[in-house]
Amino acid sequence: MGQEDLMNTAEDVADQFLRVTKQYLPHLARLCLISTFLEDGIRMWFQWNEQRDYIEATWSCGYFLATCFVLLNLIGQLGGCVLILSRNFVQYACFGLFGIIALQTVAYSILWDLKFLMRNLALGGGLLLLLAESRSEGKSMFAGVPSMGESSPKQYMQLGGRVLLVLMFMTLLHFDSNFFSILQNMVGTALIILVAIGFKTKLAALTLVVWLLAINVYFNAFWTVPAYKPMHDFLKYDFFQTTSVIGGLLLVVALGPGGVSMDEKKKEW
Repeated sequence: MGQEDLMNTAEDVADQFLRVTKQYLPHLARLCLISTFLEDGIRMWFQWNEQRDYIEATWSCGYFLATCFVLLNLIGQLGGCVLILSRNFVQYACFGLFGIIALQTVAYSILWDLKFLMRNLALGGGLLLLLAESRSEGKSMFAGVPSMGESSPKQYMQLGGRVLLVLMFMTLLHFDSNFFSILQNMVGTALIILVAIGFKTKLAALTLVVWLLAINVYFNAFWTVPAYKPMHDFLKYDFFQTTSVIGGLLLVVALGPGGVSMDEKKKEW
């Protein structure tokens, strides 16, 4: 079997998977995507005092402002998750969660940690894809904005979402000299480039979902670490952030790459 035949077989398997899961995949994608916000909102409730004290000590902002920060994170995240899962005011919920990401990036000094910053940007990419999906279900919120076509803003949101999702995988690259790391880096880099440019997008995104799912369960198994250890919270944070990026990739699989992609341009050739 030649390389082209192998690729065609893989695409047939991916298409078959899509046909079987077409009704459920968008719902699963949304659930995965909001999982990190859901977990963080619940954590704000159970770790209210710790979070408030941390913000108060770090920013010297006083008890009241620190409490407002925790309350805003709790209500903003849990409220946004409820709206997204219930399919109500999804666009406003997405903008609210964008605000939460920006707020946490500054408050927790993520801006100066490249790895966490890239993961937050990848999370934003997932929200962009969710925003693009919501545009196809309701009235456009870009009415009156000049564009190249009716769905142009949606297409560029899908492009931006795909490119930002790629940042997650750049944090997983290991610059070691052993064969497995080199192979993993080469295959991973090839797949993220395919997703970014929108070529064989659904197959590449589905492969990345499987790969990322395996890495997530293996490396971020927070359930194996006692809850009182700091590593438990660290792995839990990583696990749900990675799950959210998986949700974004599932949206790419379910919706396709959009108009600004090589897959779409191929149809014109």
